[in-house]
Amino acid sequence: MLVAHPDGELHKRASEGPDLVGLAPLNEIDLSAAWRLSRVIRDYRPDIVHAHDPHAVAMSATALSFGAVTPAPPLVASRRVDFHLSGNSFSRWKYRQVTQFIAASGAIRDILVHDGIPASQVDVVHDGIDVSKVQRLPPLDIHVEFWLPHGVPVIANVGALVGHKGQKHLLDAIPLVMQDVPDVHLVILGEGELRPALEKQVKDLHLEKAVRLPGFREDVLSLVKSADLFVMSSVTEGLGSAVLDAMAMGMAVVGTRAGGIPEAVVHRSTGLLVPPGEPEPLAAAIVQMLKDTQLRSQYGGAGRARVEAHFGVDHMVEGTLAVYRNLLPR
Repeated sequence: MLVAHPDGELHKRASEGPDLVGLAPLNEIDLSAAWRLSRVIRDYRPDIVHAHDPHAVAMSATALSFGAVTPAPPLVASRRVDFHLSGNSFSRWKYRQVTQFIAASGAIRDILVHDGIPASQVDVVHDGIDVSKVQRLPPLDIHVEFWLPHGVPVIANVGALVGHKGQKHLLDAIPLVMQDVPDVHLVILGEGELRPALEKQVKDLHLEKAVRLPGFREDVLSLVKSADLFVMSSVTEGLGSAVLDAMAMGMAVVGTRAGGIPEAVVHRSTGLLVPPGEPEPLAAAIVQMLKDTQLRSQYGGAGRARVEAHFGVDHMVEGTLAVYRNLLPR
């Protein structure tokens, strides 16, 4: 059974039926919504309750505390961001109710342990992508789509326009890149609260002709396919599904050593890694990759093989099922 916000994208994509329940809590401490969830748990009597974000942990922990089912089923919590757990009393309480955490990367596991979660209560199951689906998508010509001069090198970045994605540092790197690759263009695909600040930065750096900020696109993967290089500029990152998508396409990646990115991108094998928040080494890595077509091809092929071997959706499913099996009676 899937419980999701009725106005959310997940609920929209999940079709309909008796195993889809809409729940719209007003906040983390919405007792009325938690009570409704407890009735769902009482009627469905699941073997496992799996919460996929912090609000879901709050709702599930509160619902289970009402005692609708005795004994209460184990509560599993997925953790996909490399932020520290909140230290307020309610946050501490709700995470104490979690039986087992699933961390999307080893970096996230280390943060959870640092925040006081016993290591035995954290399993690492890397996020996975549907590799064959990504590879089947038809490419869209990014030059044509955004009116870029024919044949110019194009860098693609995908992510919400928020601080931890580090697009500010990527923009600071572009003038340095242009000293060696003057016709380079950057397309940042995503939307978010930092759009006004990033647009101002583009103007202040006189990059209006070299940088595009087209916003959120449903066809983002098809667009990225025709770029020359994928760059992940995050200063914090749980793992980076956009990086996995790019590697599945056979693209070389320049990324930062933030969070779980080094678990996906192998330095000098599938791409180049640089310190987060530092435009100079980021620019140098971009220049190196743009100037060496053979190396880009070599890294791209190695990246595709790595994703197929370790980050397919089947690996994620099997890893999650293994956590479930370990929690259930023989």
